Amino acid sequence: MLEKAVREILGRIKLDRSWDIPYLAGYSRDGKTIYIDRHLPGSFQTRGREVPVDQFLILHEAVEKSILDELGLAYQHAHQIALRAEEAAVRAEGVSWHDYDRFMDRFIKDVGDEHLNRIPPDLDIKPYRDEHDFAVLKSMQKVVRRELRRDRAK
Repeated sequence: MLEKAVREILGRIKLDRSWDIPYLAGYSRDGKTIYIDRHLPGSFQTRGREVPVDQFLILHEAVEKSILDELGLAYQHAHQIALRAEEAAVRAEGVSWHDYDRFMDRFIKDVGDEHLNRIPPDLDIKPYRDEHDFAVLKSMQKVVRRELRRDRAK
């Protein structure tokens, strides 16, 4: 079922892995693109298996964005519901949530510690704003300003 749902989601949205995305994944303001950080590997090894991760992140981001836009819930509530859907999908694939979560945590720290260099211009900032993550917002704002200056100089 997960594969079918992700295929349907991918039929409606575009997946883009070419940007720096705080907290590993996000979406465009219009919901037509899901972004996964360019540094996150597409899979990880656990218990002798290679497990692709994009499908779980796509599900999480699509559920979260839909709840925000369609139901008008607060980001924190939408995120918790999306996280539960992601966890259920991981477990349905026979993957330990602990192993998956530990893998993601390693990259959240790495990506969060890096300087952001490339931010999609249409990245929805509502999650960062609602979480009052002003450090990330400020860092993202610097990148956008730098890119605007670069575009004007061309």
